[in-house]
Amino acid sequence: MSTASEPFTLDTNLLVYAIDSLAENRHQLSREIIEHAVRLDCQLTLQAISEFYAVVTRKGIVPPPDAAAQASDWLDLFPCAAASESAVRTALADAAVGRASYWDALLVATASENGCVAILTEDLADGTVLGGVRIHNPFALAGGFTDHARRLLGL
Repeated sequence: MSTASEPFTLDTNLLVYAIDSLAENRHQLSREIIEHAVRLDCQLTLQAISEFYAVVTRKGIVPPPDAAAQASDWLDLFPCAAASESAVRTALADAAVGRASYWDALLVATASENGCVAILTEDLADGTVLGGVRIHNPFALAGGFTDHARRLLGL
């Protein structure tokens, strides 16, 4: 783990793109993000790993045994955070007033409770802050990482 890294997390979409070769540029960029993230202060939420399995098996991107093996590898490679009762309550409140979808709000609340100050995702508005967590869309620039993503990943 690098001492220069801010604590951050990755959203489900990056995990999915990392194994979906049909995602073209996002596939390659997500693989690069994960290669760097595993050496930095990055933790995954159990929610993101679970959603990864559900998405890739439902969409037929990989067979269930391969999806389970990949999810298990990420459980081994990254520290993981589970949603707490207070994270669920925060997510419910944020979703009820329209700050984010329930599942996005839960991911952010869990990350915040576990010390993350940033999340890499394309599902929320780039540059906004929700629950003290800065949202960064690493794909906001065509063909490469945003400056925020580069700094977070130490590139």
